[in-house]
Amino acid sequence: MSQIKENYTNIVIPEFIKKNIAKNIMDVPKITKIVINTGYNYNTSTNKKQTTDIFNDLSLISGQKPIITKAKKSIAGFKIKEGFEIGCKVTLRKKNMYNFLDKLIFLVLPRVRDFRGLNIKSFDGRGNYSLSIKEHIIFPEIDYNKVDIIRGMDISIVTNARNNEKGILLLKALKFPFIK
Repeated sequence: MSQIKENYTNIVIPEFIKKNIAKNIMDVPKITKIVINTGYNYNTSTNKKQTTDIFNDLSLISGQKPIITKAKKSIAGFKIKEGFEIGCKVTLRKKNMYNFLDKLIFLVLPRVRDFRGLNIKSFDGRGNYSLSIKEHIIFPEIDYNKVDIIRGMDISIVTNARNNEKGILLLKALKFPFIK
């Protein structure tokens, strides 16, 4: 069992009930899914090698096969036509989600240069948290020597918390490194 899942079941749930944050076990907020998204520019969408590199990197990082996202509308200013491939995304749930969280919190974020903590203002009002990573090479699965272009990615952590306060309490209890 992952360290985050173990911490959640053994420490967070009893603590939330004890402090009257939640009435019972079913009322305790939990992480429902994690969505990892990376987009690519116009030149990349026409270059199949870069598209497959992004696809393979995202599958290595997540441990799951990503899906390719396509444009829903044409946007002339960005030279995008309807149906163009504009990115990849992966939705992680259950075991894969907890394994990714372990890796993110304890391996990846400490490897970020000049890392001082996560911004607590990145909650959306419903307890969901989003963060951006500028360099995908900080993940241990990526071989730095084989990377031709450094790409960024967005990570959305979706919880069933009703508001930001409960979402913040949940992620702090799960040892997310927020700025103090």
